[in-house]
Amino acid sequence: MAMQEPSPPSSMESNKPGFPKKILANKLEDKHLCNCCQNLLRRPFQAQCGHRFCSYCFNRTVRDGPQKCNACIKEDIFEEPTSILKQGCAFPDNAARREVENLSAVCINEGCTWNGNIKEYESNHEGNCEYMIIPCPSCKERIRFSEQERHNERECPERTLNCKYCKEPFHFKNIKAHDEICPKYPMICEGCAKKKIPREKVSSSRFDTHILLPIISVGAALELQLHSEKTKVAELGRRCTDLEVKSGTFENVVCVLNREVERFATTMEASNRQHRLDQDKIEALSNKVRQLERTVGLKDLTVAEMEGRLREMSATTFDGVFVWRISDFTKKRQDAIAGRAPAMFSPAFYTSKYGYKMCLRIYLNGDGTGRGSHLSLFFVVMRGLSDALLKWPFNQKVTLMLLDQSNREHIIDAFRPDITSSSFQRPVSEMNIASGCPLFCPLSKLDAKNSYIRDDTIFIKAIVDLTGL
Repeated sequence: MAMQEPSPPSSMESNKPGFPKKILANKLEDKHLCNCCQNLLRRPFQAQCGHRFCSYCFNRTVRDGPQKCNACIKEDIFEEPTSILKQGCAFPDNAARREVENLSAVCINEGCTWNGNIKEYESNHEGNCEYMIIPCPSCKERIRFSEQERHNERECPERTLNCKYCKEPFHFKNIKAHDEICPKYPMICEGCAKKKIPREKVSSSRFDTHILLPIISVGAALELQLHSEKTKVAELGRRCTDLEVKSGTFENVVCVLNREVERFATTMEASNRQHRLDQDKIEALSNKVRQLERTVGLKDLTVAEMEGRLREMSATTFDGVFVWRISDFTKKRQDAIAGRAPAMFSPAFYTSKYGYKMCLRIYLNGDGTGRGSHLSLFFVVMRGLSDALLKWPFNQKVTLMLLDQSNREHIIDAFRPDITSSSFQRPVSEMNIASGCPLFCPLSKLDAKNSYIRDDTIFIKAIVDLTGL
């Protein structure tokens, strides 16, 4: 089936780089890091060289054209054209995205006790934490997100108020200056001692009371008027300055937009040329897709090997007897049926500390003649550090068992090695070819009511006869 080329990562998909590493509640693993911003992957994309990037980081890296992968250079594996990053050559890594989004996370803001996973952090908490420290847009003071409303209404020195007398707006820091020029500000008439007379009516009030007092000099009235006019001129000057700043900002925005339009036109022209070239490269791209599929398969094997090593470290025995616990049996069997993981290797076990190294290999949906009908179980001789001290070929009797968890009827098969088979010679690679029982147990027997599967778990037991060792 032909595979469609994925769309290149878009800045609309995510306009942020990776999540800060400090939000991770558990141990940090390098595979979860963006190879550009070095933070936790956000909307991960995998380039054709195998390295992962945030969608935002990849888009920013290639927006000016193809770039060399710095991670390939750093790891000394750079190879053209595989290590060239460009639009259309990266694929959404949904498996890595699910893995990252399921990681446990905590809030890094002091005082906040929120915890959950990274998906919940991004959708519900990031940018909404009441303990988040933000700058006030007016006075630039750093305040908590939850205190923003109170700060704007009561504390910010740059907040705007309306005069309770004349209803005109002014900055809080200019309250005293406004009180000195406000035409509605309540005054006391010096002539009649009448209180709470608006400043603009103080002069007329003196006449209304018919008290013979000195009249305010024309010079004083003119001085008050001049002060008011100067205030108005200063306010107009401030507004002009603000408009000049805004005009400059708009000019800068226009310049940026013009550059973006030019860049977009250049990009469109390059895209059209690339489109014409792509007609001749369809077969080559199909080969690349198949190569990527093989690469993914190899990576899956690498992951399985790493998991096997961990199990080996925790479950190794040195007496020739090994019990293999296989949990999540239903899911693993479905993976085997779907071909995602047809086979599983057990951890290694030994006949003694310096003895033969061995493991088991199981096919939950069968292998060879048992495929689709039987559970297939095999014995594998592995290369060990003490092989030079041992007798070859391997010639010890091997007993394989599927344990009845009610201890009534175990399924048992045993064999003695064919010493002419390459499976039992001294290993020259990591492990020999597996040998054992492709028809070990009918799947129908496992599907029936029985005690072989409990709590979605089965137990496999291997016994190597130590006679003669």
